[in-house]
Amino acid sequence: MKRVLITGSAGFIGFHLAKRFLDEGWRVFGVDGFTPYYDVDLKRARHALLQACERFSGHELMLEDADALMTLTAEARPDLMLHLAAQAGVRYSVENPRAYADANLVGTFNLLEAARVVGVGHLLAASTSSVYGANPTIPFKEDDRTAFPLSLYAATKAATETMAHSYSHLWNLPTTMFRFFTVYGPWGRPDMALYKFVRSMLRDEPIEVFNHGRMARDFTFIDDLVEAVRRLADAPPIPGGLGASPAAPWRVVNIGRGEPVGLMDFIGEIERCLGRKARLRLLPMQPGDVERTFADCALLAELTGYRPSTSVKDGVAAFCRWYESYYGVSASS
Repeated sequence: MKRVLITGSAGFIGFHLAKRFLDEGWRVFGVDGFTPYYDVDLKRARHALLQACERFSGHELMLEDADALMTLTAEARPDLMLHLAAQAGVRYSVENPRAYADANLVGTFNLLEAARVVGVGHLLAASTSSVYGANPTIPFKEDDRTAFPLSLYAATKAATETMAHSYSHLWNLPTTMFRFFTVYGPWGRPDMALYKFVRSMLRDEPIEVFNHGRMARDFTFIDDLVEAVRRLADAPPIPGGLGASPAAPWRVVNIGRGEPVGLMDFIGEIERCLGRKARLRLLPMQPGDVERTFADCALLAELTGYRPSTSVKDGVAAFCRWYESYYGVSASS
């Protein structure tokens, strides 16, 4: 039986990926710190669904605890490691920067050490579209410069990419980094725009719209992202291979829809799904944000033959159905 260790398994993306591997018959070792950045009950509800499968074992620990992580990794002996645990959020990195240094830098270093010692066949780790920062080129390509981050969150994720490259080179550790573009869908994060908008609109509260709505995002539905990651897991890089470093079995891959959607159009889809108008509180741009993200997904398509395709219309509807079911509310009430 194949084995995978997934960090951040109680998180939004980690939960969905763990479920996919369980559905395929893998033995899944889930690791999560259950930090209170957002609703811990939501995280525990995700883990409870995974724990219904006997091939899943959940482990509560912080990646900053190097000894505990090393012990678990040695016991799990995973064929794959998926590193999704991180301190997320652009705006929160302005308020609490140390959390990003601890979780993203120290935690990732410990994870790389564990992967090196155990000798994992393929390490897959999450980065973010935020690393493109002030890069003026549209759409964003994997070989664009990432030297101009606009938030500490972006800076720490860019650092994890280079840290992983050095380990890949020194220890011949096959590594794939993903740059995710605004992932959304059922079981999503409460700090993300879609979640906050739906919650506020169902309560007839105003929603905060930054840069007066003059923003666009390359929204990526969770099922599309899971499919892309799963396919890439079966295609470890080799030095000099397609999209790979010339010096290491390492590569970075964009995962996005490849079709930016204006923020006001996105809000319009939520209004359509809920059958009610949003009350807008128009605000200036927030520190660390960018106006537009846009993924070039040609490399993903070349590597896997797959391109994300779920429309915002369908994706937003799926989230709204989940939200109403999970919280026992209705747009008509």
